[in-house]
Amino acid sequence: MHQFNQFYINGEWVDPVAPKTMDVINPANEEVIGQISMGNAADVDKAVAAAKEAFDSYSQTSKEERLLLLEKILGVYQSKLGEMAQLISSEMGAPITLANKAQAPSAMGHIMNGMAALKDFNFEEPVGDSILVKEPIGVCALITPWNWPINQIACKVVPALATGCTMVLKPSEIAPLDAYLFAQILHEAGVPKGVFNLVNGDGPGVGTAMTNHPDVDMVSFTGSTRAGIAIAKNAADTIKRVSQELGGKSANIILDDADLTKTVAGGVLHCFQNSGQSCNAPTRMLVPKDKMEEVKSIARATAETVVPGNPVDHGTVLGPVASEVQYNKIQGLINKGIEEGAEVIAGGPGKPEGFEKGYFVKPTIFANVNNEMTIAREEIFGPVLSILPYEDEEDAIRIANDTVYGLSGYVSSSDPQHAIKVARRIRSGNVHINGAPPDFNLPFGGFKQSGNGREWGVAGFEEYLETKAIIATES
Repeated sequence: MHQFNQFYINGEWVDPVAPKTMDVINPANEEVIGQISMGNAADVDKAVAAAKEAFDSYSQTSKEERLLLLEKILGVYQSKLGEMAQLISSEMGAPITLANKAQAPSAMGHIMNGMAALKDFNFEEPVGDSILVKEPIGVCALITPWNWPINQIACKVVPALATGCTMVLKPSEIAPLDAYLFAQILHEAGVPKGVFNLVNGDGPGVGTAMTNHPDVDMVSFTGSTRAGIAIAKNAADTIKRVSQELGGKSANIILDDADLTKTVAGGVLHCFQNSGQSCNAPTRMLVPKDKMEEVKSIARATAETVVPGNPVDHGTVLGPVASEVQYNKIQGLINKGIEEGAEVIAGGPGKPEGFEKGYFVKPTIFANVNNEMTIAREEIFGPVLSILPYEDEEDAIRIANDTVYGLSGYVSSSDPQHAIKVARRIRSGNVHINGAPPDFNLPFGGFKQSGNGREWGVAGFEEYLETKAIIATES
């Protein structure tokens, strides 16, 4: 069992101010696999004080010094890649194949892309006789989720380090083990004391103390829209910057000229990846009304290939969802879909056959959904797909945009330029054309209630920087 009962503050592992522990549960078998300490405001005060003191010197380091530090972190991380994948799989249920191929390597991607962005980034530029300066914003509070845990940690920590900021990280208490290993990696790589600090806890106990702390200059949060609203309100009294990546209900528009077999099957598999626990998952599939029966047949056949299994088995493509709370929420929404008249063509309520233990959800597809149904409005965050019919292209665009969310979107067509034309009208931060994968060099973030900041690449750097004009004239 993993015992992580200390916090990483000012370059050392320290005991919490007040002892309070929480078990870490393996969602595949509901067994206790670890224990962490839960912090409070006093622990946050210590961590913020360390970060504030470290900022004076770390903010003055050169681009070359920070590049060297990131290079060292990358080297240590690579040596721990297998261990990281194992921890992620056990703490939040990702199939080990997914953990090895995507979850754990994602942090390496962010480190490498952060280094590339830093090499070419100009922190100063002349404007006439004056100078425009980009300088680190200060102490950053980083609050991360459990669904892609190390990915979300790395895409915040890397730009903070690259731009000269210091930070306090609160990872999700549901999946905290990977964060401890990451802290060990940073320590081994030689991150100066106080630059990175880790305090575990929940939102009320630690998150609130971080977001309203007067010595925190910026909050970067990834999680639910509900929590994001609370964080924004909590941070308002100190007028700090709040950058948020929140929920999504992404539309996957399959245009009339698309290859149905390829796009429908691909859309189903993408929705079910990571047990549907991705904020940018294509959870609303929009298809031509007159092709609904053909779409249903393809989607049903594809769902039959997605067999739930033990995450430790290399053939498993669908593991459990991350917690009992999440399982119960998903079951409630599946039942709501049935109550509101959506047609179940795969899956449904309850656990898959043979899975009495673990938080496993049947891969579920609803057809003939309308956009007023709860399952088309709310983020389910599980392996649940809604298929909605549309009358024509204008109707598809209207349905896609009829949501409070705007994180991602998907458009498929045999004519890529046609797909791009439709994509320009989708109100979301990303739109993927014909199944194009994410690109860490491009900004990631949403419109509307999906958030107000951007991560990844150069756009991610900007969140951690202030702009200063040094105004001069010729003497």
